[in-house]
Amino acid sequence: MAKDKNNKSEELKDEEIIIEPELDEDPEVIVQEEMDGSGDDVKEEVPEITPEQRCEQLEAEIEKEKKEYLFLMADFDNYRKRTLQEKQELIKNGGQKVLEGILPVVDDIERAIDAIAQGGDIDSLKEGVDLIHSKLLAFLKSNNVEPIESTGELFDTDFHEAVTTFPAPDEDQKGKVIDTVLKGYKLNDKVLRHAKVVVGQ
Repeated sequence: MAKDKNNKSEELKDEEIIIEPELDEDPEVIVQEEMDGSGDDVKEEVPEITPEQRCEQLEAEIEKEKKEYLFLMADFDNYRKRTLQEKQELIKNGGQKVLEGILPVVDDIERAIDAIAQGGDIDSLKEGVDLIHSKLLAFLKSNNVEPIESTGELFDTDFHEAVTTFPAPDEDQKGKVIDTVLKGYKLNDKVLRHAKVVVGQ
């Protein structure tokens, strides 16, 4: 009996004991992940750009910026030419409106000349000339042209030009304009023509 037990122990020693590992996952799933590379540790590689490719990209960007710059310069040149032409037209025809307004006054003056030539009534002619003068002053005022006040005012070199001096009749008129030789005018507070005056001394 003891001999049989010893024989069995020797047989167990001679046999290989194989213990298969326990698998938590299906072996087929593991094999499939290894085949298609869908494991978590696998990362997709981004292809690197070669220096030649980078150089081509930069050249394309430079060419694009160059075209945009040329378009911008062309637009600016067109704008400059257009504004220059508009300025020339403005200088050339800027007085058109003013001249159109003066023409009716010229017509009235010509009618007055014809009436004088026909020997018309002097009082009527004088009244006609006064109306023409009033019409012309109204036109000038509508264009912001106004006469400069001079006689009786203090002499002011900004508005007056002294053609001569004259002894003042009294002390109050010293340094003042006692006579106006040629009336002055201003446009929007800017002097068009200085008034030529006689100053009391």
